[in-house]
Amino acid sequence: MNICSTIEKSRIKAFAFVFCLLTLLACGGGSNSDQSKTGETNRSKATIEWKDFLGVNAHLLWFDQNAQEKQILKLEELGLEWVRIDVHWALHEPTRGDYRLEELDGAINAAQKHSLKTLVYVVGSAPHAASGNDNDAYPPKDPALYSEFIAILAKRYPSVSAWQIWNEPNLHAFWLPAPDPSAYAKLLASAVETLRAADPNKPIVMSGMAYYSQIPSQSSETRLMFSELNATGAFDLNTIAAYHPYSLYPEGDRPIDKDFLIFAPKLNEMLRGFKVPAIWATEWGWSSYDGEIEEQPIIGEEGQANYLLRRLSLMSVMDYDKIFLFALSDLDERASRRDRCYGLLDLQGDPKPAYTALKNFLVVTGAKIEKAQTPSNVSAPDGVFHVSWRREDSSRLLAFWSDSNGAVVKLSNVDKAELCAPLSSANCEPKIGDENRELEVVAKPQLQILVW
Repeated sequence: MNICSTIEKSRIKAFAFVFCLLTLLACGGGSNSDQSKTGETNRSKATIEWKDFLGVNAHLLWFDQNAQEKQILKLEELGLEWVRIDVHWALHEPTRGDYRLEELDGAINAAQKHSLKTLVYVVGSAPHAASGNDNDAYPPKDPALYSEFIAILAKRYPSVSAWQIWNEPNLHAFWLPAPDPSAYAKLLASAVETLRAADPNKPIVMSGMAYYSQIPSQSSETRLMFSELNATGAFDLNTIAAYHPYSLYPEGDRPIDKDFLIFAPKLNEMLRGFKVPAIWATEWGWSSYDGEIEEQPIIGEEGQANYLLRRLSLMSVMDYDKIFLFALSDLDERASRRDRCYGLLDLQGDPKPAYTALKNFLVVTGAKIEKAQTPSNVSAPDGVFHVSWRREDSSRLLAFWSDSNGAVVKLSNVDKAELCAPLSSANCEPKIGDENRELEVVAKPQLQILVW
């Protein structure tokens, strides 16, 4: 039984699926879904309040109470309040009826003490329940056993804000001997029935699917877990859809393809067609590890900070209702070399550059922003990514970055603006327009923000 394997990422190379995945998404996932579902659907809000939109994965159970407290205080300094906590069934019920919940009590109580909102996901079969030998990645032989355990948790922790059922069952690492949409649908249905009996109004989140929910296959066939779940009727349970859009770069797995900017909108459109109540990205992020190379290129702490801000900017104007950064803190040697270094905080709970950059970014944008169309007075050449918002004080903001140095962003009909570089500071530099009321700024690979 390998508990640490539950946070390892078996990468599915998205660029290998470009054509087939786009075809599936364009056709509603290739499912037998009822086309009557594709009418009026919910959409994410035009106004984003960061404390409700942006959460973090917090591995509180890896740490003692003093470390938990330090991490939570740092989270509060960011003004954020959602945390996603992992609960590994095998650790908390090693034999049937032997519940070991004291450490979980401490983590849930710490979150409640600080008025945090908690999304708790329960993953990994207990030994008495697993359908395979000595490996918690085998699903339970009877979904009722999982529901029995989650009922204990729901009764014990009424302060939990939302429950999530399993984690990444579209990967072999989390569902042995092979991903099985029908079997996961049965597990989900059983858990939903149990949780709704305990609290009919509490949100329930479908497992976060790895990447865009691709199911690994030895054949050339591309299968999507979401579309196959829809064929089982799983979306009729009215649970929140979730997935984990990891990629090598903020814009996708290959800079030339910008595949995140293609796949995510198509997938979200498909999910809205399934009438989901909301779409959450319950994991995304990058590791700052220094090698040996494990799937993700070495980007260091500064690269992690830059990638975080670029992806956050993109996701803020896309069709997500909530997103959870992976993760609040680095982890110890129980995790793989790469997986130790996804944190905003280091192992001692002190800020890394990613934490500082995010804090600066939230100062510049303010607590609440409104999605906005690119203003007509902005000119940006090809190769420059840009995202527009309006701040609560009615100021306009343009976040921008480039594939390479040298591209120029132009702002016309302005006398002055401020240029902010949140990777280094929350302070902004005044910029004055020329005699024609035009202002030019050189774009960089690092995110910058113009405010006017």
